[in-house]
Amino acid sequence: DLSQAMSQAGSSQFQEVIRQELEYSMKVELDKILATAHSNEIEHTKKDLEGFKKLFHRFLQEKGPSVDWGKIQRPPEDSIQPYEKIKARGLPDNIASVLNKLVVVKLNGGLGTSMGCKGPKSLIGVRNENTFLDLTVQQIEHLNKSYNTDVPLVLMNSFNTDDDTKKILQKYSHSRVKIYTFNQSRYPRINKETLLPIAKDVSYSGENTECWYPPGHGDIYASFYNSGLLDNLIAEGKEYIFVSNIDNLGATVDLYILNHLMNPPNGKRCEFVMEVTNKTRADVKGGTLTQYENKLRLVEIAQVPKAHVDEFKSVSKFKIFNTNNLWIALSAIKRLQEKNAIDMEIIVNPKTLDGGLNVIQLETAVGAAIKSFENSLGINVPRSRFLPVKTTSDLLLVMSNLYSLNAGSLTMSEKREFPTVPLVKLGSSFTKVQDYLRRFESIPDMLELDHLTVSGDVTFGKNVSLKGTVIIIANHGDRIDIPAGAVLENKIVSGNLRILDH
Repeated sequence: DLSQAMSQAGSSQFQEVIRQELEYSMKVELDKILATAHSNEIEHTKKDLEGFKKLFHRFLQEKGPSVDWGKIQRPPEDSIQPYEKIKARGLPDNIASVLNKLVVVKLNGGLGTSMGCKGPKSLIGVRNENTFLDLTVQQIEHLNKSYNTDVPLVLMNSFNTDDDTKKILQKYSHSRVKIYTFNQSRYPRINKETLLPIAKDVSYSGENTECWYPPGHGDIYASFYNSGLLDNLIAEGKEYIFVSNIDNLGATVDLYILNHLMNPPNGKRCEFVMEVTNKTRADVKGGTLTQYENKLRLVEIAQVPKAHVDEFKSVSKFKIFNTNNLWIALSAIKRLQEKNAIDMEIIVNPKTLDGGLNVIQLETAVGAAIKSFENSLGINVPRSRFLPVKTTSDLLLVMSNLYSLNAGSLTMSEKREFPTVPLVKLGSSFTKVQDYLRRFESIPDMLELDHLTVSGDVTFGKNVSLKGTVIIIANHGDRIDIPAGAVLENKIVSGNLRILDH
């Protein structure tokens, strides 16, 4: 036993030496990078690299999944409230004064590359030529006009999206929405083998674009604080932010939730509210809220020990998942940021660059900070508040007659008999937005559709109607053109356009 204990002590000492050497080598490399910064870049580059250094230090300390599965418990009954209960309280007469305490923050760091687009994802057209950003501005403008309020919009950009977004913002200069932006941090990607940065200097254009990355939306707390915008908004009397992904078209300002925050029934305000919704089979990988060491905690699939992944995905045990619609008290962000007390698990994101080099990105997620805030709450909201557009399959749903558009908000058509959306799977010929648009002369009528699968070289004529379950599969080398005006109800269309009853 003694020899075993000694060898364990020796191995942990050895690991500690290795860790210290890695940290030292990293510091040397980061100092070299900082030395290449121009005088006007030094300050913010220094802040970015300091933040990265902290994350790297924690990455070297932590080993294995970050949750002890045995400690995970179901959240107490009252810690996740049903939305109906919050809505039942109604709204106060002074809803405008409550609204004036709110700031809407959209996470706008992502590019449209997964949908074959260049530039910020928020500038992709989603409905009647309107982009994600257009719809967001229309929603807030409608609020400000209806209630005579001044709710501002804040965009968290990344170095990938900042320039293009700022150019486009000029078109809203006459709208009734104040728009602010700040940039999230820029961290160096590290070589998977050496654990050293692949960047040699601070530049991030040309061949250096692949050397840097925005470190996930968990970076919002530090970069919002560092930008000075957080203090300015507090000085203006703002109290809460509503944060969501810009590609979630269901994430509109909800007055009932806002009222619950500002006028809590028990008099004790929540510092952090996470909107969750019931899982379907499509959401089994979504992060879920659990009780862990007497705090609400977000557990992501990456943190789950391998032996428990199937249990984590079970819809019966973990019924809800995080929509990433979050309501957070500004004063709490400031307090925690100043104490350096926001604790978020590290997400290690492996990537292979175009040249074949394996790198890792260290990231954090905004919702993971829930355990650092006081009096946190989950609210189980209707599925309609989670309408993300990640793929052209999602885009088809939001462009169709399943939804109607009013003042920037999409609502499910009353003519749809089922409250759920159809399951749509478009094949690889539809992945890029421009290919997808070319394949539909007009968007089909989908009011009575349950399930659509399309694979291969398929095009749709005008005024096609899809009902029930429709499966269209063009064999390799074949092409299927669905004729204008066709009505496909429970049909399988295959190969050489044989239309079969399903």
